[in-house]
Amino acid sequence: MQLLVVEDDDHVAGALVSVLGRHGHEVVRARDGASALRELSPRTDMVLLDLSLPDIDGFEVCRRIRRVSDTPIIMVTARTRLDARIRGLELGADDYVTKPYDVREVLARIDAVMRRGRGREWDGARAEASDARVRVRGLVVDLARREVRRTGDLVGSTVGTVVELTRKEYDLLALLVRQQGSVLTRERILRDVWGSSWKGLGRTLEVHVASLRRKLGVPDVVETVRGVGYRVAAPDGGGPTVAGA
Repeated sequence: MQLLVVEDDDHVAGALVSVLGRHGHEVVRARDGASALRELSPRTDMVLLDLSLPDIDGFEVCRRIRRVSDTPIIMVTARTRLDARIRGLELGADDYVTKPYDVREVLARIDAVMRRGRGREWDGARAEASDARVRVRGLVVDLARREVRRTGDLVGSTVGTVVELTRKEYDLLALLVRQQGSVLTRERILRDVWGSSWKGLGRTLEVHVASLRRKLGVPDVVETVRGVGYRVAAPDGGGPTVAGA
């Protein structure tokens, strides 16, 4: 697996690169944001991204990566404030590790993020086999192609227009769509989409739901069930059940 380590501190980077190499990973080192963006390629399996870089802020690097790639990103930084963690996750980071860290934790988080990625690929292959396309509220969610299109039923929409979503926004929508008619608890969503049950991610979930509603152009496509979680209404209008925590 090829890892892109974006770290300006030679001492920190040297120790991390050495350990990653001993665990069988191919490592590419970038000392600043501009170099990281140049080194990013289709062969990059994951980015370990420091936030305090000498040229481009790590948040901006994350934003630019997300414009062109769904490559998993783990932010590795000394910034411990909650708002920094939330901002990183909202920009599309898959995980956030604070310094000083135990290298074993970094390795475990790399494995966990990659396992979630493999799970998404398996779900897509299964959906492709069943040609799973779900129509809901003037939208078609194609679970095989990880794509959402407008059908033209929406006022002012163009038939076939692709709705541009971030990876986390799509994963959230796909999870709800696969469970149409069921209420998914906030804990279940955080576990399945973010790989964490940390309650501090609650605000991040709310932000993603709001962004998803805005981009889809159908505010009620994702329904809030107060005190429980969220759901996408079933086409037949059947009553909801709760898919556990």
